[in-house]
Amino acid sequence: MARDQSDTTALTTRDQLVAWIAEGCKPESDFRIGTEHEKFPFRKADLSPVAYDGPAGIRALLEGMQGLLGWEPIGDGGRIIGLYDVTGGGAISLEPGGQFELSGAPVETLHQTCSELYAHLAQVREVAEPLGIGFLGLGASPKWTLAETPVMPKQRYAIMSRYLPTTGKYGLDMMYRTATVQVNLDFSTEADMVKKLRVSLALQPIATALFANSPFTEGKPNGYLTIRSEYWTDVDNSRAGMLPWAFEDGMGFERYVDFALDAPMYFVKRDERYHDVAGASFRDLMKGELPQLPGVLPTVSDWANHLTTIFPEVRLKRFLEMRGADSGPSDRICALSAYWVGLLYHQPSLDAAWDLVKGWTADQRQQLRDDVPRQGLAATIAGRTAHDLARESLALAEAGLAARGRLNWLGEDERLHLAPLKRVLEQGTLAEIMLKKFEGEWGGSVDPAFKDMAY
Repeated sequence: MARDQSDTTALTTRDQLVAWIAEGCKPESDFRIGTEHEKFPFRKADLSPVAYDGPAGIRALLEGMQGLLGWEPIGDGGRIIGLYDVTGGGAISLEPGGQFELSGAPVETLHQTCSELYAHLAQVREVAEPLGIGFLGLGASPKWTLAETPVMPKQRYAIMSRYLPTTGKYGLDMMYRTATVQVNLDFSTEADMVKKLRVSLALQPIATALFANSPFTEGKPNGYLTIRSEYWTDVDNSRAGMLPWAFEDGMGFERYVDFALDAPMYFVKRDERYHDVAGASFRDLMKGELPQLPGVLPTVSDWANHLTTIFPEVRLKRFLEMRGADSGPSDRICALSAYWVGLLYHQPSLDAAWDLVKGWTADQRQQLRDDVPRQGLAATIAGRTAHDLARESLALAEAGLAARGRLNWLGEDERLHLAPLKRVLEQGTLAEIMLKKFEGEWGGSVDPAFKDMAY
């Protein structure tokens, strides 16, 4: 989320938590597409990361974007840490290591998503060029150590930075050294949510393989095609993963709420202060039993914000978030949204996708998810390669987009946005292509990535 929620309505029952998520149900005619993507700012002069402060830092970049766009600032402790469009458009936020994120507006077509993306990139370049800042589209920073990576001045990130090293070995790497692209999609009913959640959980490793784009760490190959995905296997498994229980009988809004109630919290925000309650559960807050805030009861804001701190491969809020892909070039950002819209927004494609995955066991799904970071499209499940499943699911997505029939001004439908994924099936992932360049024309250096993979 680009900014925290601000609804002080009191919550006293579990039913209210369920109802809040259920209010996301909407008719198919109101379905929208919301795309979020992150990118790494870097100094063009020496390929170093960009700190928050200074005359040409992240703060100056945000202030320049504010002047260009006229968006409202998002503040934290008196510092600007994001921007939002008061007319209901997008928002800009900062991830912990300075990753610059656009949370796109909810739009009707993929063509609109892409137009928004290219407009944003043009605007960012206009402000960043005089500051000597470029932007890199990779799933993980290829060059900088954790110590070299800047820290953004957000209270919630300070709390997470203290807590996550106690829950897994990769928490800080995930926070400070990764970048993702995700698409947020709607559901019409509880049953529709469940089917979309199951299909997208099962196929999320296929998307991860298709978009693998983080093979370097601190200047060297790291042994993975997507180190970003590998990081997520050991960040905090109490709030992450493949949600095997989502495939069990009785799955619905209530089951996800119970999962979220037990997932440890990071913070409770009151006024402008973030209170560190890391490790406590939302159940404790519901009972007014947080040691740090005795007697304090939750609000809708607390619930909405807590849901943003849960990190499964697919996240449920009032919509579904596809969270498996590395960030990448602009056409891949559009392609990620196109893949999932084609699969989930056309009932025959959704039904066929479910037929494709419904026979897999929880252990098989987990094994695929564990194998993909290193093996990519060569990973297997139930006797089939991820490459085969990518080809089949891509055909289903293509059929779904054709059936939607949303045309651009040239009369082309949304299938055109799947073209980069077809190239992956023929030529390999971006990670594989970069590794070959590293051994060849790049001469064993990752520095050329800052040119080849820059926006």
